[in-house]
Amino acid sequence: MTDTTIVHLLRHGEVHNPERILYGRLPGYRLSEDGVLMAKAASRWFADRDVTALVSSPMQRALETAAPLADALGLPVTVDDRLIEAGNHFEGLTFGVGTGSLRRPEHWRHLVNPFRPSWGEPYKLLVARMRAAVIRARETALGHEAVCVSHQLPIWILRLHAEHRRLWHHPARRECSLASLTSLTFEGSRLVEVAYSEPAAGIATGPDVAGA
Repeated sequence: MTDTTIVHLLRHGEVHNPERILYGRLPGYRLSEDGVLMAKAASRWFADRDVTALVSSPMQRALETAAPLADALGLPVTVDDRLIEAGNHFEGLTFGVGTGSLRRPEHWRHLVNPFRPSWGEPYKLLVARMRAAVIRARETALGHEAVCVSHQLPIWILRLHAEHRRLWHHPARRECSLASLTSLTFEGSRLVEVAYSEPAAGIATGPDVAGA
């Protein structure tokens, strides 16, 4: 058995969100029609891969993204709560000036510290839980490949940590598009490569919602 294991972090597909709110951990947010196509595109990308473990965030949009992979690969979906979306004070709100939540002074105190950050789950805690989920997936798929379906911010923060970059950042600069893959290659327990790909590129029709 080879010592090489790859853990793919798959961001969920586009969500039906006509009001363009930060839905975070709110229940009931399903994939849009394009999101379903994205999930199917991702499943085709994995068709010839040596995937032996499929893990998902408990959120509906992540489970719906995992479903076509489960069918294509003949694998059950294991839920890992550590892959869930990051906590966010602005969950359920629109974010911006104009008619968004930033025009309301009661929210301003949640913006004072971008390094922690003050508006949500601390980056260090986010790294810790995502790293633990990846280690579990790596151990489960040892010598093969695993897919973990998660969310933009958790995936991006783990990548920043893996590449020894600072954790605080501008949301618009995240390289983690809908249904994209951030792939971590390990030799034994040592991370040797981080790769990024977009198997569903070209399917999305609308702008992404950073933090959603």
